[in-house]
Amino acid sequence: MEGPGGPKGLEGLRVPDGLSARVPAEQRGSGRDDVRLLVSRGTEVSHHVFGELPGQLRAGDVLVVNTSRTLPAAVDARLGAERLVVHFSTRGDDGRWAVELRTPGPPGRSGHKGATLARAGGPAGAVVRLPGGGHLVLQEPLDPAGTRLWWARVDGGGDVPGLLGRHGRPIRYGYTERDQPLSAYQTVFALPSPDGTGSAEMPSAGRPFTARLVAELVSRGVQFAPIRLDTGVASAEAHEPPYPERFEVPATTARLVNAAVAGGGRIVAVGTTAVRALESAAGPRGGVRAASGWTDLVITPRRGVRVVDGLLTGLHEPEASHLLMLEAIAGREALEAGYTEAVLHLYLWHEFGDVHLVLPDENAHSPSCASNLW
Repeated sequence: MEGPGGPKGLEGLRVPDGLSARVPAEQRGSGRDDVRLLVSRGTEVSHHVFGELPGQLRAGDVLVVNTSRTLPAAVDARLGAERLVVHFSTRGDDGRWAVELRTPGPPGRSGHKGATLARAGGPAGAVVRLPGGGHLVLQEPLDPAGTRLWWARVDGGGDVPGLLGRHGRPIRYGYTERDQPLSAYQTVFALPSPDGTGSAEMPSAGRPFTARLVAELVSRGVQFAPIRLDTGVASAEAHEPPYPERFEVPATTARLVNAAVAGGGRIVAVGTTAVRALESAAGPRGGVRAASGWTDLVITPRRGVRVVDGLLTGLHEPEASHLLMLEAIAGREALEAGYTEAVLHLYLWHEFGDVHLVLPDENAHSPSCASNLW
């Protein structure tokens, strides 16, 4: 049975606080790629380091990567006498922004800003003072049933990317030890956008990749296909399902994926964002076409996946809605086996942590459908 969070079989799993990755891998070890790699093929689980990823893939496989860059989306602000942190999440087509208001936590040592605490949004009509003299006017909840995210308008239209560039910092959660520079939240695949927008939170599955590892994978015949999905602010406390996000699947990526599927290659998404974008561009029988706009797709075991064969992703909390996506790709038993092993072997969680590669069980895998089946 599907619940509001992850699969019911994981509800008894508890991740010890000590398994939260509190600093980036390069501050714990030798570099970004100095993380562990848990590999699941069905219920068979094996343990590796990330540098061994090329040996887990084969010529003809396609890695679908998110090129969205991470924004310094957290800004100090005030509502009357109340100190706030505004998380800028997503820009709407009408120029408004979906924002989350947070309460500042206690400051860290050496001048660190510290993490933030949950706060209800609103009220409607409230005027939030921004650094540099700008104002943010709250208008209505993004979801009438919720209060966390609100649509708001910056006075005069406002250059929000410019504001973030001057006064923003990366969104930080309480399990991290200290502030990090924006560069720590950019992946090797990140590209600037013409309008300055991007992701409120890092598409973190791509973080361990280095230019050297990308070159090695290409030399072995693994191909890379770019998509873009600008991630919004996650619900760190409530584990809400994702809401609509802007995405793009270029025509070149659609052709590459369709050709790989027709040739027997596996489509491995790097991150849940890549799954959401690619599956939003998939037809009912599996072909992919160029697509862009907004996606409200939520992938569950009932919906299933049509294009993606495998997934490289971080480790998600047992309550997280992303686990329904993993169950749709891997199956319930495989997911339970992998997560049990991850806790037993002390893998690290969250955006600076270790990664999980979910591949098809070759003994049970049937060939993918041919491309362009619409």
